[in-house]
Amino acid sequence: MRSRLAARSARLVLAAAAVTALAATTTACGPEDNGAADSAATSAASSAGSGGSDSSSSDSPSTSGSSTGGSNSSGSTDKTDSGDAGKSGYGQSCGTNDLDFTVTSESQAGGYYLVTAKAKSGITCYLDINTPSVSFGSGADGVASPVGQGGEDPIKLTGSAVAYTGISPKTTNNNDGKEFENVIIATTEEDPDPAELKLPDTATVDKPIVTNWSTNRAETVPVIV
Repeated sequence: MRSRLAARSARLVLAAAAVTALAATTTACGPEDNGAADSAATSAASSAGSGGSDSSSSDSPSTSGSSTGGSNSSGSTDKTDSGDAGKSGYGQSCGTNDLDFTVTSESQAGGYYLVTAKAKSGITCYLDINTPSVSFGSGADGVASPVGQGGEDPIKLTGSAVAYTGISPKTTNNNDGKEFENVIIATTEEDPDPAELKLPDTATVDKPIVTNWSTNRAETVPVIV
């Protein structure tokens, strides 16, 4: 009796195991799970696509940063342009290298040299110092003394506007003097780049004098008062 009961119990256990296995097989191969697998595959593909989007997105800030850099560079250029405009704009004091000079020989007052100054093309500047610095050679005895004639402060030079100064190379009544073929002129004594101008003739120099700048050439005939 016990043997039959044990055998029957064993058969029931085996049958239950077979049903469970069949159910598991049916579940694994059922259409619903195939749909779930497809959904999982779709989800994985979507995740992969999202990964590509993230990669693009990470490139996007880099591009934006480059654009900002370009904008900053442009700002720097604008500031440089503004600085350049200020350098050649109104209110600038005339340096010697901002001007073009011409020298002519005049016969009045025993003879003198008339120097005409004009701003170079594109330059607008002001002669803030009344009297130019003038010398013949590098020696102290060749430095022209100011006589205070003429004088306008300041004189605006731009376009065709000009300023004049008169230089008398010799003011003594003797045979003394040194000969020079050039005269050195600067807008100030501290100007690091004076101009050396060729004279129209050879000058005998002894105690030279120079007038102030003026827009009226008649005021620049140098005489000792």
